[in-house]
Amino acid sequence: MLDEVEKRIELEIAHVLFIDIVGYSKLLINEQIELLRELTALVREADRFRIAEAQGKLLRLATGDGMALVFRDSPETPVQCALELSRKLKAHPQLRVRMGIHSGPVTEVTDVNERLNITGAGVNVAQRVMSCGDAGHILLSQHVADDLEQYPQWHSHLHELGECEVKHGVRLHVVNLYTEELGNPEVPAKFAALAKAKGDHDAVSKTRLRRWILGILIGTALVVGALALYLYERKTQLVGSNKENTRSVTAPEKSIAVLPFENRSEDKANAYFAEGIQDEIFTRLSKIADLKVISRTSTQNYKSAPDNLPEIAGQLGVANILEGSVQKSGDKVRVNVQLISAANDSHVWAETFDRKLTDIFSVETEVAKAIADQLRVHLTGREEQIIAAKATDNPEAYDAYLRGLSYSLKTGLSPADQISAQTYLRKAVRLDPKFALAWALLSQVDAVGYVMLFLQPTPTLREEARHAADTALDLQPNLAEALHAKGWYHYGCLRDYDTAVRYFQQAWQLLPNSSQIPEALAYVTRRHGEWDKSEVYFNRAEQVDPRNVSLLTQHAFSYIFLGRFPEALQKLEQVLNITPNDPGTLAEEALIAQAEGDLPRAATLLAPLHPATNDPFVLEAQVYQAILERRPGSVIPRLKEILANPDPTLGYLNSELRYWLGWAQELSGDHVGAQGTWQRTRTELESFLKQQPENYILIGDLALTYMGLGDKTTALTFAERAMAANPIGKDAMDGSIPIEIVARVAAQAGESDRAIAALEKVLSIPGAGAWALNVPLTPALLRLDPMFDPLRNDARFQKLVASK
Repeated sequence: MLDEVEKRIELEIAHVLFIDIVGYSKLLINEQIELLRELTALVREADRFRIAEAQGKLLRLATGDGMALVFRDSPETPVQCALELSRKLKAHPQLRVRMGIHSGPVTEVTDVNERLNITGAGVNVAQRVMSCGDAGHILLSQHVADDLEQYPQWHSHLHELGECEVKHGVRLHVVNLYTEELGNPEVPAKFAALAKAKGDHDAVSKTRLRRWILGILIGTALVVGALALYLYERKTQLVGSNKENTRSVTAPEKSIAVLPFENRSEDKANAYFAEGIQDEIFTRLSKIADLKVISRTSTQNYKSAPDNLPEIAGQLGVANILEGSVQKSGDKVRVNVQLISAANDSHVWAETFDRKLTDIFSVETEVAKAIADQLRVHLTGREEQIIAAKATDNPEAYDAYLRGLSYSLKTGLSPADQISAQTYLRKAVRLDPKFALAWALLSQVDAVGYVMLFLQPTPTLREEARHAADTALDLQPNLAEALHAKGWYHYGCLRDYDTAVRYFQQAWQLLPNSSQIPEALAYVTRRHGEWDKSEVYFNRAEQVDPRNVSLLTQHAFSYIFLGRFPEALQKLEQVLNITPNDPGTLAEEALIAQAEGDLPRAATLLAPLHPATNDPFVLEAQVYQAILERRPGSVIPRLKEILANPDPTLGYLNSELRYWLGWAQELSGDHVGAQGTWQRTRTELESFLKQQPENYILIGDLALTYMGLGDKTTALTFAERAMAANPIGKDAMDGSIPIEIVARVAAQAGESDRAIAALEKVLSIPGAGAWALNVPLTPALLRLDPMFDPLRNDARFQKLVASK
C-alpha cells in the first residue's frame, strides 16, 4: 500500500524548466516564427530532453513565446538541460533566452484537442521565477536550490539573489545558477532596481528626517517641561506595581529558549540543515522534565544572534538563551553553540564541535547534556538514554529527514509544503526502513493533512498514516514521537477521540515540554464538547509556546465558535502583534464583524487584503462580504480569474470557490451563468467524492450545489448524508455544520418547517454552524444572508433573527 501511495504522490510532483524568448512580443511575426523554430530545434537536440522523452518522463507545453518542459525523474534534470541549452545558445546570439526552474505539484488534464496536458503550481511558479531574470539567466526557486544542495557538484554554482515580487504581489526567493562559462552572472535588472530603489528611499528618508526634526524641535521645546512633569508623576504612580509585576513574571532558573541557528555554510541552501540541528537539540532538551523549554515555533521568527536578548527572554519567559551556528561542507559539519544568561547577557558556556555527518547525533546529545549540567538540571536514567539515542546510521536518510522536517515546520503550512514534507520523509524511510523517527513524522504529516483537509482525506492517505505510525511503534515502542503520531492518526483519520487522548497522554509523559501535545489535546477535547477542558490545554500549550501564531489562532477559533467574540479578538490581536497585517488574521476579524452584523467594519478590514491564489480562506471571506452586502457582481471577475488557472494542491477547495462563483452569479441575475458554473462544480465534487467518500464538508458542498441546480430531492439526500457522516453527537465542533447545510437547503427548497427546526437546533448549540468559513451562524447573519430570504415572512424565523 505504501508503494502505491508513493507512486501516486510522485506523479503529482514534477521538475519544470520554463523557457522564454526575451523581447518576443516586439518582433515581427516572421521573426517570431523563425526564432521559435530555432529554439525548438535546439531543445529537441538536447540530450536530457531526448532521454527523458524516450523514458516517458517528459511533457512539453507550448507557451507562445517559449515552452515549459515538465520532467518527472530528478530535480537535477531540468538544471542539466538548462545548462546544456545555455551552451548551445552561445552559437545562436540572436536567440536571447531566459529560463526558470521550480519543482512543485502539477496535475494532468486533457485539453480541448483531447491531448494530454499538464497544469498546476509547479508550472506557474517556474514561469514566475523565470520572469525575474534577463537574457541568459537560469534562475531557480529556493525549493530547487534546496534539492540541489544535496549534490556536491552544484554547491559553487548557486548564488542567492533574494526575494522578487511577481504576479499578484507574490514574493519568491530566487537563486541564480551559473558557472564560469554558462548562465548569466549579472544581477537581474529587477533585483538591481530593487537595490537602487532601497538606496534612493534611504537617502530621501534621511533628508526628510532631518527636515522633520528641524521643524519639530522648536515646538517640542514648548511642551517638554509639561511632558517631563507628567512623566515624573506617572512614573511615581507605577513604580510599585511595576516592581511587583517584574517579580510575578520572573522566569525560572531552569528555563531555556533555543534561537534559530545561523547557517554559516558557503551554500545558503543549507539553511534546512542548520534548522534541523537546532530542532534536534531542542527536541532532546524538551524531553527533560526538570527543564522548561520554549517551543521552536515561538522562537523561529527571531534572529540567530539578536542584540536584545534580555527583551527576548522576557517575551518568552525564560532565564537562558541558546544561540548557535552550523557550517556544513561535504561530509563535515561544524556546530558552534553558546549558552547565555539573559539577566545580564553573559556567556555561561560555549563550545565548538567538528564532526562528520555520520557522527552528528553525538553533537546534539553532548549539547543537551552540557546544558543540563550548566543549569543543574536533574536527569533521570531514562532521560539520559533518550537524549543519547541515535535515530539512524544513514546520513542520506537523515538529510532527507531534515529536509522533510524543515517543510513540516513552516509557518502557515501550505498544501505544497505538506507534499514536499511527505516526499522527503518517504525518501528517508526508503533509504533507512528502520528510521522510526522519520516514520513517525511521516504519519503525523499525513494525519494533520487528513484532518485539516490540506492533502484531502482519502482512504489511501489514511492507510499510509496508519502504516507509518504502526511501523514507528514496532521499531521503537516507547518513542514519544511515534506515540504522538499514533494519537494524531486516531484523532485526524479515525475520529476516535478517546483512543487519541490515551496516546497523547502517553507521549506527553515522554515529552514534558511539548506544546504540540497539549495543543492536540485541546483540539480533541473541543471535539468532545469539553470546552472548559480544551481551554486548560490551550493555556498549557501557550506556557511553553507563547508566540506560536497557529496555536493562538486556534485558541481564538474556540472563542469564536462559542460566540465569545471579545476574547477571540484579544487572541487575534496577539497574533497581529507577532505577525503584523497578517491577511488571514485580519480576515478572521472581519468574519467576527460579519457575525455581529457590522458590515462596515468588516469591509474596512477586508478591503486592503489581496489574497494569493492558494489562499481561498481570505478570498471566501471577501466573497461572503460582497454577498452579505448584496453586491455579488463585484467579486465575480476575481473568482473567474483564479478559477481559470486553479492551484491543483487545493483539491476540492477549488470546487468550493466555484460554488461561490455560481452563488454570486445567481444573486447578480445571471441565472444561465450560475447554472453552467454549478454544473461544472457538481462534476468536480462528485469526482472528488469517489476518492473521499467520508468527507462531510465535500458532501455538504454537493448538497448546496444540487440545490442551486434545482434538484431538491438529491440536495436534501446529500444534506442528510452529511449529517450521518459527521453527527453532532460525535463531533461537537463540526457536527453542527451539516445541520446548517440542511437548514440552507430546506430554506431554498421551500420546506420551511424543516429549515426552521434545523436553525433552532443550530442556534441552541454552543459553537454551532460555521459552514460559511470560521464563524458560527448567528442571528445577525440570518438577517443578512440571502440564502434565507425565502423564510423572511415566517414568524418563527423572525423570532430567531430577533434573538441574541
